[in-house]
Amino acid sequence: MADAGIIMPEAPDAHLLIVDDDDRIRELLQKFLVRSGFLVSAARDAAQARRLLGGLEFDMIVLDVMMPGEDGIALTASLREDIATPILLLTAKGDTADRIRGLEAGADDYLAKPFEPKELLLRINAVLRRVPPPPGDAPIKVLNLGPVRYDVERGEMWAGDELVRLTATESHLMRIFSANTGEALSRTKLVEDLGRDKGQAQERAVDVQITRLRRKIEADPKQPRYLQTVRGAGYMLVAD
Repeated sequence: MADAGIIMPEAPDAHLLIVDDDDRIRELLQKFLVRSGFLVSAARDAAQARRLLGGLEFDMIVLDVMMPGEDGIALTASLREDIATPILLLTAKGDTADRIRGLEAGADDYLAKPFEPKELLLRINAVLRRVPPPPGDAPIKVLNLGPVRYDVERGEMWAGDELVRLTATESHLMRIFSANTGEALSRTKLVEDLGRDKGQAQERAVDVQITRLRRKIEADPKQPRYLQTVRGAGYMLVAD
């Protein structure tokens, strides 16, 4: 396995489980993937992999097919009875039968040995991109703010059937807040996300924009219910 340029992962801090009985390959894979930004655990066989899976949650399993005892295909089929964690199989070059059996067992992808580390990284990123977010983390499409609603996808604010006109900065602020509902954002952070130069003047300008935005959202802008001030932390958007 030759070295390659580092590609940043699509899912930073994703936890990978590498399962391979070859000590050298396992260690090389682990070092390379850690350098590429992943959290990595490693197992030398199916039994050790099961022990790790029993106590930890992983975002993906990279699994060698040819292992003594329970091989990678048998382990894949067994794991699929209980978990949906993505599995990428490492197969012998040209062994089409193993690839087909692996996919039938429930693997998400395969990569033939020998391979370039860059290709492995691309395959891992591609598989992780296909994983749907957990139901509780599904993106919110509309934020309800009392009688006002904000359409996140369209970037539009409505009061009943009437479109509320937002300035470019107000619209940008709503996009920032809607992506971080329930989280206090400092003025410094807001200035940064707005792409402004740092400084007290810009932070005061943010205060002015927040005041204007409250007039369009709140029934009583002086006692905000939805666009709140968090003492010592900044501003926070809270939806119904």
